[in-house]
Amino acid sequence: MSENTVVTRRGRPPKKNAESEDIRAMLIRSGTVALTENSFATVGIDGILRSVGVPKGSFYYYFESKEHFGLAVLDSYAGYFAHKLSKTMGNKTLQPLDRITAFRDSAKEGMARYDYKRGCIVGNLAQEIGVLPDVFRDKLKGILDAWQAVARECLNDAITDNSINASANTAELAEYFWTGWEGAVMRAKLLASPEPLDIFIKHFLAGLPR
Repeated sequence: MSENTVVTRRGRPPKKNAESEDIRAMLIRSGTVALTENSFATVGIDGILRSVGVPKGSFYYYFESKEHFGLAVLDSYAGYFAHKLSKTMGNKTLQPLDRITAFRDSAKEGMARYDYKRGCIVGNLAQEIGVLPDVFRDKLKGILDAWQAVARECLNDAITDNSINASANTAELAEYFWTGWEGAVMRAKLLASPEPLDIFIKHFLAGLPR
């Protein structure tokens, strides 16, 4: 049976209680780890279940299919990353351009903590979009749009405090930032080094109109 196949639940499903919600959350956390390290195509449901200690077959009480599971993991990751952005690039207590370096420093710390084995789920999934269900495309675009909005606001604040020139097209710069950043994360993972992150941020900041 394909992991993407929707399975009809037999018998009465478990009650919606705290325990079942905890198991669902554990499955999502395990899926998050798996998708930061591997492609969606290579992540197996059996491995996710073993890591959580959930019997095979129980998976479909919590998710209709592997596709629905992937979307739930993506939603969870988007929420986590939004919080991460709010503490760095969205931190109004810092000068606008310092927020960008704070974001880089946070990412460097996180990648080093896991020996550069984990990357960005959004970037990972975007690389295999051609073989993913169509619903993933809109979901990924929506997440990137939200990230770009944060970057654009940061750059608009940099215009307000005269850190960059008022002629700057902050919408395009925000899109350029995330395009380059995802590539830098991929290369940092490949090289097991923070250097690509440093190089990208260095040249992004240097290229802003002053």
